[in-house]
Amino acid sequence: MSDKNTFDTLMLLARPAAGKSEIIHYLHNAPLEERINRFHIGEFIEVDDFPMLWAWFEEDRILGEMGMQRLHSTEDEEFNDERLWNVLIRRICLEHEKLLRDQTSAPTIVIEFSRGKEHGGYKSAFEHLSQDVLKRLAILYVDVPWEESLRKNRKRFNPDRPDSILEHALPDERLERLYKEIDWEEITEADPDFIQIQGANVPYVVLDNHDDVTTPRGEELGGRLEESLINLWALYNS
Repeated sequence: MSDKNTFDTLMLLARPAAGKSEIIHYLHNAPLEERINRFHIGEFIEVDDFPMLWAWFEEDRILGEMGMQRLHSTEDEEFNDERLWNVLIRRICLEHEKLLRDQTSAPTIVIEFSRGKEHGGYKSAFEHLSQDVLKRLAILYVDVPWEESLRKNRKRFNPDRPDSILEHALPDERLERLYKEIDWEEITEADPDFIQIQGANVPYVVLDNHDDVTTPRGEELGGRLEESLINLWALYNS
């Protein structure tokens, strides 16, 4: 529960290319007072595991060019140990801890990532969240079918900017293997409002994006996001 009018830590989850980054972009461009009143998000800082993952790949390429052993991935950029997916979660929590330590104000921290069953799913990821994250946490899940994730993943890819938050993509085969099967519905089926994570009762809401309101980043997205976050705020403070 927050003692201010904004979320403390908001976790934004979805399949790849489901609209998470577009939501972040929309929020960044909303005036501060509007963000607070409509979305309960004021000044905010993002923590995304994609730049961390991409840095590992870049480091491994450099190591390979120097004739040294790669640390995290194979030459075709597959993790050489599945546990690295959960190392990323712990890295997210470490960044969260440092932000809490270093910020003089109290911004919302927005955590963003995707997980599929192939690499442990959200169930495994949640087991590695820190208590500092859990006691501040609310979750917004952006729901799209697998086919929509595949379509938008293809559409957004810019080969000249593979490290870009908004323009990176996975090959079709890898996207299907890693993210076609997800466990979100399994871990939320017991309760429509809360997920039990390490003994904590974490509120969540689902934003339906089957009709892709995120790509235009217009007022239809604003209205749907407002409705979702108002509902989540009520759960967060219940």
